[in-house]
Amino acid sequence: MDILNKVQSYREEQEKLKWEGTLADYLKLLEERPYLAQSAHSRVYNMIKHQGVEEVDGRKTYKFFGDELFGLEEALEKLVDEYFHPAAKRLDVKKRILLLMGPVSGGKSTLVTLLKRGLEQYTLLDEGGVYAIKGCPMHEDPLHLIPQHLRPEFEEQYGIRIEGNLSPLNVMRLEKEYGDRIEDVLVERIFFSEDKRTGIGTFSPSDPKSQDIADLTGSIDFSTIAEFGSESDPRAYRFDGELNKANRGMMEFQEMLKCDEKFLWHLLSLTQEGNFKAGRFALISADELIVAHTNESEYRSFISNKKNEALHSRMIVMPVPYNLKVSEEERIYQKMIGESDIKDVHIAPHTLKVAAMFTVLTRLKESTQANINPLKKMYLYDGQNVEGFSDADVKEMRREHSDEGMSGIDPRYVINRISSTIIKKEITSINALDVLRSLKDGLDSHPSISKDDQEKYLNFISIARKEYDEIAKKEVQKAFVYSYEESAKTLMDNYLDNVEAFCNKSKLHDPLTGDEMHPDEKLMRSIEEQIGISENAKKAFREEILIRISAYARKGKKFDYQSHERLREAIQKKLFADLKDVVKITTSTKTPDEQHLKKINEVVATLVDEYGYNSSSANELLRYVGSLLNR
Repeated sequence: MDILNKVQSYREEQEKLKWEGTLADYLKLLEERPYLAQSAHSRVYNMIKHQGVEEVDGRKTYKFFGDELFGLEEALEKLVDEYFHPAAKRLDVKKRILLLMGPVSGGKSTLVTLLKRGLEQYTLLDEGGVYAIKGCPMHEDPLHLIPQHLRPEFEEQYGIRIEGNLSPLNVMRLEKEYGDRIEDVLVERIFFSEDKRTGIGTFSPSDPKSQDIADLTGSIDFSTIAEFGSESDPRAYRFDGELNKANRGMMEFQEMLKCDEKFLWHLLSLTQEGNFKAGRFALISADELIVAHTNESEYRSFISNKKNEALHSRMIVMPVPYNLKVSEEERIYQKMIGESDIKDVHIAPHTLKVAAMFTVLTRLKESTQANINPLKKMYLYDGQNVEGFSDADVKEMRREHSDEGMSGIDPRYVINRISSTIIKKEITSINALDVLRSLKDGLDSHPSISKDDQEKYLNFISIARKEYDEIAKKEVQKAFVYSYEESAKTLMDNYLDNVEAFCNKSKLHDPLTGDEMHPDEKLMRSIEEQIGISENAKKAFREEILIRISAYARKGKKFDYQSHERLREAIQKKLFADLKDVVKITTSTKTPDEQHLKKINEVVATLVDEYGYNSSSANELLRYVGSLLNR
């Protein structure tokens, strides 16, 4: 019953939002809240801005898109700043069709759906309130009732510019129902809904022979002609086409470039002049955002046709490429899995990351910069530090190929292969190797992958596999070190004692005999070499450690195992190097003794409790790393 109570509560809230009054009442509202008279483009822009904007690394991130679209910050910033914002200011881009162009499964449809759902929610808020002439099938703007000769005076008084003319149906209603008294015309608040065809329309072309232009512009209601006497009587016309119903909001034109020409020419007038022709009437005003989407090959074919030049000049083309960041690609997979029936399957840590590495590698273009390979480029694009490269290098790489991200493997392929792996094996746990194997097996059956691309992609799978090998070894290394944390701390303290003696040119005392000893150079170098500290650089590194210890002491803080990231890494690597034989034995012995078994169980417990594995995937990881170390 809790759900039904919430439904009732929601219904009551909706009732409170309803408003009805005369045009005179509506004008009083506008005096207090002039923003209610915003245009369709302005409404969409304000809706996006309403959710908030963050600036990260000099780039705007609009929160409106945050939980649905990943890795497209640059494309979305361009969309908002170069189309929605100037269109909201009534600049010329408002008179253009917005065409989203990009590869399959790149986020175009998701973007349009976000805009539609966003408008539905935004019109429930005061800031996004929409008011229309009551009983109008096109939800017409009440300000169209203001006569043309009074509009300059109205703009001066209210600060609102009126665009568009009263529709034929409302011209007749004004005369016959209201005796031309515009102040008495009823106005109501409306709420956008795609399901109820209010303020949001969708048009999808079908067979050109059966598709009727009436789907766009409405049609004559032949059953009423006898009653009203003429086809030119607006009461005998159904204003129920997608252009009619999308008025005041937005219309999605699916597969627009596949449409018959007669459908596209209607859009020329609508975008440029803000009106369209329907039936035997004067031009009908409409204020709506028209958004279409297509892939690159269809778009290239369209613009190569000279007959389409007029329409092409009335489009703003916004590329929507694939995401090129591994971390964001991983989020895409997490979202898609969360929406599926495989969300209860245990996916071992790093599985989706490794799959994302392969996918992003297929989308990157070869760089002309020296010493840059696909792997380095992948890490740089993901915001990671790569020795020898700066942010300026990354910007230069991005400028090299304007079409980077417009080709490669799509996210759906990866999710399909993950699903195939689970269903085929009937398992409740998968790891990176399972997914890489499945990705490789599926390349043969992928419809759009050529033999040349297949060879290239197999190489990317090998690269991703090598990266996983390193990740797996580090994961087990961390788990072993965690299980031997006391050993790590002891090794750290021992190293620091020796460093202090080395830098101060003093000696150490043997804890057992009390004899004086020189600093243990062999021990210090065995640790420093783990992170590539050369013989020439050892003195500077040790002095840096001592300075850090002094700084901590001045602040009353204790320098410990976590205080210096590079030193911690060196200690972990040294300890793991010393434990390698233990790892080999414990992971490869079929019948480990009690001591080895205890060690295995400790590490498995650490992998489960601290790193997100389950017992099955943790044991698989240990066996795999053991096999790597035994090679």
